[in-house]
Amino acid sequence: MSYESNFDVIVLGGGFTGCAAAVSAARLGKSVLLLEASGFLGGAASNCLIFPLMPYSTFVTDEDGNDRRHYLSRGFLSELVNDLSASGDIRGDSQFNDEALKLLLDCKIVEAGVTPLFHATLCGMEKNGNRIESVSVATKAGVLTFTAKMFVDCTGDADLCVMAGVPTRLGREPDNLCQPMTLCFRVANVDKKAFFEARPMWSKLHKEWKEAGRFTNPREDILVFDYPIDGMLHFNTTRVVKLNPVDPFDVTRAEMEARRQVQELLAFFRENEVPGMERARLVYTAPSIGVRESRMLVGEYVLTGKDLVACEKFPDAIAAGNYDIDIHNPEGSGTSHYYFPKGTWYTIPFRSLIPKEEDCENLLVGGRCISCDHEAQASVRIIPICTTTGEAAGVGASVAIDEGVPVQRADTGKIRAQLEAQGAYTGA
Repeated sequence: MSYESNFDVIVLGGGFTGCAAAVSAARLGKSVLLLEASGFLGGAASNCLIFPLMPYSTFVTDEDGNDRRHYLSRGFLSELVNDLSASGDIRGDSQFNDEALKLLLDCKIVEAGVTPLFHATLCGMEKNGNRIESVSVATKAGVLTFTAKMFVDCTGDADLCVMAGVPTRLGREPDNLCQPMTLCFRVANVDKKAFFEARPMWSKLHKEWKEAGRFTNPREDILVFDYPIDGMLHFNTTRVVKLNPVDPFDVTRAEMEARRQVQELLAFFRENEVPGMERARLVYTAPSIGVRESRMLVGEYVLTGKDLVACEKFPDAIAAGNYDIDIHNPEGSGTSHYYFPKGTWYTIPFRSLIPKEEDCENLLVGGRCISCDHEAQASVRIIPICTTTGEAAGVGASVAIDEGVPVQRADTGKIRAQLEAQGAYTGA
């Protein structure tokens, strides 16, 4: 079997984050290989049914005293939203059709000249000093090895970082517990009008059942979203706590437990004859359980919850956000929130996308595993913000190659200028 094995940039993970990184580097003239463990692009949106896009804008007051919407995640994300809007596959700026998304991402990477490889699971790497030389992936054709000048870890779990011996942290301090895992699912044949009008009734009954010990799911409420298909609802309400999302046996237990919780909720609807659910049928549970938090890079700069609350504007900022610091209790019930005031936002420095130079000079990280603490990660983990850090990682890799320097010495002024030239927002 013959295949191209050497690239300028190799991106691990084909979610929103990895696609943004790969397309950005390719559009800047780099040869790019995108490695994805599943058979499609979209990452958490496709594999875990993460839906909808969480809020990624705020309101600012213009000189005439009028409030106007101010988008904080732009660039490649805006491009996707605009294309989905043109095809009628998104409602507003958040409720997207994930099947349409898969096809759109296929088109984007092909148009950009990215080489995709599906069903490719990272299984090894070679490092020489503080440089990664190659990565190996398990495929149907056996183990394939690829070399590159730069590598971008968009796996969500910092898998390449760990293999490369780059420091990471897991979950919160001091116990390393992570936010709960959740298996999303979809229910069809629902009279959505009747169901949502009855929310006070089923919310009250849910609370009574929990207090009576009739629910084993520790989540405090039922989280459900309208899905943009007639008669279909999207549930993001299972909760599995105290299991390690990077321990394969724990993940197996979590997925089995979450499927049991799905049936527990459906039985609740049936037994209480909840309006709108009379003909409801479970049609789909996500292929993989959703992971909010796992490993995070310990890089050049560890972004903190305090930085976010202070709305820090870093000189090397490459992305911005103001999604609330949304921490689902790692031990059981309850969800804590810190909401940012209207018209405020924080920024993310390029230094939070890269390891320390002594650890690795040709590795960047995008997505929920960037260098941050438990509190900061609770905000930066959402898909819109992950997409922007992926886009910045792809641009950063390209600039470092052009300058012939380690990523730690890449000109952040050039990175920021390029991001802004392609429509991204750095928070200025």
